[in-house]
Amino acid sequence: MINKFVYPLGILLFGITACAVKKTIKTDQVTFPSFSAEAHRGGRGLVPENTILAMKDAMAYPAVTTLEMDTHITKDGKVVVTHDDYLSPGFMLTPDGKEIPASEAKKYNVFQMDYELLKTFNIGEKFHKDFPQQKKVKTYIPLLADLIDSVQNETKLKNKKQYFYNIETKCSAKGDGVTNPTPEVFVKLLMNVIKSKKIEQYVVIQSFDKRTIQIINKEYPNIRTSFLVSNKKTYEQNIDDLGFKPFILSPAYKMVNSDMIKKAHADGVKIVPWTVNTAEEITILKSLGVDGVITDYTNLL
Repeated sequence: MINKFVYPLGILLFGITACAVKKTIKTDQVTFPSFSAEAHRGGRGLVPENTILAMKDAMAYPAVTTLEMDTHITKDGKVVVTHDDYLSPGFMLTPDGKEIPASEAKKYNVFQMDYELLKTFNIGEKFHKDFPQQKKVKTYIPLLADLIDSVQNETKLKNKKQYFYNIETKCSAKGDGVTNPTPEVFVKLLMNVIKSKKIEQYVVIQSFDKRTIQIINKEYPNIRTSFLVSNKKTYEQNIDDLGFKPFILSPAYKMVNSDMIKKAHADGVKIVPWTVNTAEEITILKSLGVDGVITDYTNLL
């Protein structure tokens, strides 16, 4: 069933965007870390992923510079921090603490749920077989706005450095109207949050869905972008596919080699691979000259 929220609003926003002057954000760019040490989903190897608790935990590790997270849009148009299109039977429980049968997972479509309902599900207490070290604590899927507030408040209270936010748009063309809104609507809702929190200069928007970062590049040129890739294409082919040179090309770490890094750096593009989960792999990639790494284990940075 087509989500009623998406298409009327999507058409309206697209029309406004098409007719409007390019939206240049007036903000001074701050210096990006020389090495972006990124806590993947807040460091899900240690703390339940994409939660406020995870982000605060990542901030306890001095090497961490950047908090990486995923975003989805709910039925009522809220930007939430979560990775999967459907609530995962692997690490989530229902509001009354019951398992989510794998056969019923598609009943729990984030895009078809209002946030007040989504927030009641338990993301932190079920044992995660892929991350046995992960702390077990009852928590929930947060609003992006609330997560940003919590990080910024923690930064001020504990006199910490300003962290960067690497925010992924979880969407795809096949998911339009099913598991995500159109890219125009997604970008509009996401940028409304980012602008309201006044963190534009500390944000990178990343995606496997080139459409969202193409919109960001066109409509919000002062916002840094990162193109996530996992394929057998060359550096040049991926850049040609995107249609512009992003601030970051973020490949699966096994794609990285010295030739890729050399060509990227010649273009002024940074290479920040994902998801690098051993100390040995991090050391090898650093020796090649990458500009950062994204890892589940913040204690390895």
